[in-house]
Amino acid sequence: MTADAPIAALYRSPLLGVLSNARVEAGDIGYFDRGTGPAIVFAHGWLANANLFRKVVARLGDRYRCIALDLPLGAHRTPVDPDADLSPPGCGAIILDVIEALGLTDVTLVGNDSGGAYSQIGVVARPERIGRLVLASCETPDDVFPPPPFTGLRQAATSVEFLKGALQGLRSRERRLRPEAFGLLAKHPIPDDVFDSYALPVVEDDRILHDIAKAMRSASEVHVRRAADALIADFRKPVLMAWAAEDPVFPLAHAQAYAARLSNARVATIDDAYSFTAEDQPEKLADLIAAFVAETSGGS
Repeated sequence: MTADAPIAALYRSPLLGVLSNARVEAGDIGYFDRGTGPAIVFAHGWLANANLFRKVVARLGDRYRCIALDLPLGAHRTPVDPDADLSPPGCGAIILDVIEALGLTDVTLVGNDSGGAYSQIGVVARPERIGRLVLASCETPDDVFPPPPFTGLRQAATSVEFLKGALQGLRSRERRLRPEAFGLLAKHPIPDDVFDSYALPVVEDDRILHDIAKAMRSASEVHVRRAADALIADFRKPVLMAWAAEDPVFPLAHAQAYAARLSNARVATIDDAYSFTAEDQPEKLADLIAAFVAETSGGS
């Protein structure tokens, strides 16, 4: 560990725009705001943060208001309140709470990895402000939550001290590339400053560790499947499955099966990428989102 590790953990790309905080029931939630126009809100998953979407935001910020959330999922800058609900319904509520706090309507909500699971759960509870949903390589009703090779995290997180020890390997850039870390999430190299911002907060700040431990140990596919059933039954707004064609964590076949059951969904594949499509192919993901918004709202 170096003396500047805490500073590295706080890094956020200037491409994201202006940092602000929204006060919601769970506590202060950081978000980055760039551009004007129809609102697109980005929700990342565990051990990632707003940086994940930096290049997507840069490509869309000339036409849309891009809000990239820093959710309390282990790579965030500011811990939430100690008694915050970080169960799947609680995390879904945080996403919708921020949308409501900002007064956004007709939102395009983009969820990646476990952020996609939480987005589905949040939308089911409060669909009114959501105009369309983009699920970018995330849990579907055919996946367990968390999926392999991360299923052990739920048990590990029952002890905060055990989880702390298990995650110490994230200090090493080499060990971050193992399959049980980020090796199956990003196909192409993640820049060191961004990678540090994903990996270091949870090992540098026990308050951040406390937050992600709560989220991990409460994760369950039951909540995702319940949300998916409700979306299949009642959600008529457009859904785009923007999926890594060779995703080793979230199978494309699961996305295709899910889309077939939704009333207004389609699948678009992204080549040469793993689950972190916003890292591996940000231009392709941004273009898919822009085309989807234009097709479903008459926007440009």
